[in-house]
Amino acid sequence: MGGRDLSIGFDLGGTQVRAALVDAGQVVKRAAARTDVAGGAEGVMRQFCALASEVCTQSQFADVRAVGVSAPGPLDTETGIVDHIPTLPGWEEFPLRDRLAEIFERPATVENDGIAAAFGEWKHGAGTGLDHLVYVTVSTGIGGGVVVDGRLMHGRRGMGAHVGHFRIAPEGPVCSCGAIGCFEAFAAGTALGKRAKKAASDNPSGYLGRLAVAGVVETRHAVEGARARDAECVALIEEEADLLGVGFTGLIHLFSPQRIIMGGGVSQAFDLLTEGIHRRIKRDAMAPFKNVEVVLAELGDNCGLVGAASLALSVARTDA
Repeated sequence: MGGRDLSIGFDLGGTQVRAALVDAGQVVKRAAARTDVAGGAEGVMRQFCALASEVCTQSQFADVRAVGVSAPGPLDTETGIVDHIPTLPGWEEFPLRDRLAEIFERPATVENDGIAAAFGEWKHGAGTGLDHLVYVTVSTGIGGGVVVDGRLMHGRRGMGAHVGHFRIAPEGPVCSCGAIGCFEAFAAGTALGKRAKKAASDNPSGYLGRLAVAGVVETRHAVEGARARDAECVALIEEEADLLGVGFTGLIHLFSPQRIIMGGGVSQAFDLLTEGIHRRIKRDAMAPFKNVEVVLAELGDNCGLVGAASLALSVARTDA
């Protein structure tokens, strides 16, 4: 084998599967394909092989020490077995880690996508050098990962840090998990999109109402409208910032991080959200926590790939 320590990270999603060759936290090359949902787990294994060939030459593969996959849950990262993935039928009880190790003849790890992204930001992004952080991805849902005392928090069966699923109100919208009033149900991009649609319906002559005539109003339209200084959209973004601030304050009290790192699709509007988020934290957090900063993730949509690859390499080194 060669001299470099390379690793391959995979990201499994309901819409897309991605792969990246990673060298010391840097993406050398990445590739993606539409998820073969109909092919089930073994169909995706074939996609992983094809994507690995795209991002990695044979000579580079000689230097690949480990492979890792970032996947939605619930999944048991202690055994590497998928419990089930709501967006991907046919994965129940699939031994993902063992199949990856068998296919690539390398040590393999399986990690929850939020925890993998947290590891990526901790080791190679906005959390570098910290011992305590919370990473929160705000997108279709809300997920994340936590580092406490210089260690990645996993919890029982590796299912810790479901940061979108603590309740921030006794009543409210129904969450994707089935409960009422979760942080995710109030503040995910999907929730903001629903509020934007309602605003469009309530005010047909407004910015969003006029867009609704031409097509479906989405979360991004509220952001675009706020950037254009439309008062209705500005109010929606201010509400979103405040709700995020409520959830982040709860996470600060729970985990006492040095920093909260925000990623995900909604983080593209971070410049519009940051003031309102920090206003709520300063208002509601207990005195020792009022100055905890919320920052933008640095790795963007590579954080899960970098995290999965880096975590796999870290585990392989530890086990060597």
